[in-house]
Amino acid sequence: MDSLVNYIQDINASTAGATSVVDSIQSWIWENFLFVALIVVGLFLTIRTRAVQWRSLPEMLRVLTDPSGHEADGSKSISSFRAFTVSAASRVGTGNIAGVAVAIAMGGPGAVFWMWVIAAVGGASAFAESLLGQLYKERGKDSYIGGPAYYMQRGLNARWLGLIFVGFIVLTYSFVFCAVQTNAIVEAGANSFNISIEGTDGMGFRIVVGLFIAALTAAIIFGGIRRVSKAAEIIVPLMAVLYLVIALFIIATNISLIPEVFGQIFSNAFKFDSAAGGFLGGLISTTMMQGIKRGLYSNEAGMGSAPNAAAAAEVKHPVSQGMIQMLGVFVDTIIVCSCTAFIVLTYQQPYGDLSGAALTQAAIVNQVGEWGAGFLAVILFMFAFSTVIGNYAYAESNVQFIKSHWLVTAVFRMLVLAWVYFGAVANVPLVWDMADMAMGIMAWINLVAILLLSPLAFLLLKDYTAKLKMGKDPEFKLSEHPGLKRKIKSDIW
Repeated sequence: MDSLVNYIQDINASTAGATSVVDSIQSWIWENFLFVALIVVGLFLTIRTRAVQWRSLPEMLRVLTDPSGHEADGSKSISSFRAFTVSAASRVGTGNIAGVAVAIAMGGPGAVFWMWVIAAVGGASAFAESLLGQLYKERGKDSYIGGPAYYMQRGLNARWLGLIFVGFIVLTYSFVFCAVQTNAIVEAGANSFNISIEGTDGMGFRIVVGLFIAALTAAIIFGGIRRVSKAAEIIVPLMAVLYLVIALFIIATNISLIPEVFGQIFSNAFKFDSAAGGFLGGLISTTMMQGIKRGLYSNEAGMGSAPNAAAAAEVKHPVSQGMIQMLGVFVDTIIVCSCTAFIVLTYQQPYGDLSGAALTQAAIVNQVGEWGAGFLAVILFMFAFSTVIGNYAYAESNVQFIKSHWLVTAVFRMLVLAWVYFGAVANVPLVWDMADMAMGIMAWINLVAILLLSPLAFLLLKDYTAKLKMGKDPEFKLSEHPGLKRKIKSDIW
């Protein structure tokens, strides 16, 4: 054990230089255009769809309850609800607990406002990308598969672009984001049991937790996408309810502070005293940057992740999965992230060195007592673990885009487990900077694709809306759109 601990410590020491390099790259990506692209593309889609993400809440809830579809051979596919829970499993994770606290600690209360902004406009991006994922889906071994790589290949006739995207989504979701989740589990667990995880003394705890999470992950991901979806269907609603209960209790007991909290959020949102660097440095504050970064990391709107889950569902019309994933953005940011923000902002103590999950944990303990630390550790474990399996589901369909073979899949799964373990023992700054860099590149590629294919999204939304107005249950028929026949699988639609 001692030799293993020393070896890992040497690795962490050697990554200090890598952390600096990765931080420089991710800062350049974000400060030069990406955050503007997220807002501009979101606004464009919002205007062209007449704010579909704001006016369609009743339809989102109706579609969510649609029963599972069946393929022609009688085998069940994944239902809309399961597709929603898989995407929610990936969305609702440490970003909702640790990420929000990081944004507030680094960017101030105003960062919450910019998280809301990116969710408000990003819902339209989530709608378009998930609709396209459904439209261009293909048959896999045990479910439908699809996502940005597939609509880049068939919709844009650009398999090369799809392959680039696959490389980044596999890196981001299979490896980096999984590492982020286990990193957060270690931190929360250590805080709950008053265990120091700094230096050699804390490495034993990191190793044990890493091995435990890796073993638990293996038990699920080796069962394929169906086992992942079944696990998500159970874990996601449970963890969301538990967290919302304690959040609403804290908010209710501090109801007199809520007007002050809102005042802090809005008054701090437009402070430009701490500007970012880069091409648009003079126009970007740290508050804006932190809010948009952590908002995107949490709700994933426009990143190209949710379409992978959306494509797996059996539905009558591609637009219905656009509705489902818009609801996911709303639940993630407007509800869950806001709950964390109010918990942290009602914490009437100096933050000091506290940030991330530790800050949220301290705020809960301050309100409910010491048992709150253990409670959050359990909730964070559920959030993080569900995200790991949700991330795996995204990445698996993209690995199949490159090569569908049992050996490739097996090797891929082992690499995922390695990164799950790496997250438990690695330095926190490197893991988070890698996440920011990878998701930035991924989002950029996907935003270009959905912008180029947006006329299809508008066409299908028009088709869906027209059938609703006629009192019909909308059903997409390829025969009604002859211009699409050459690019879309006729055996599916």
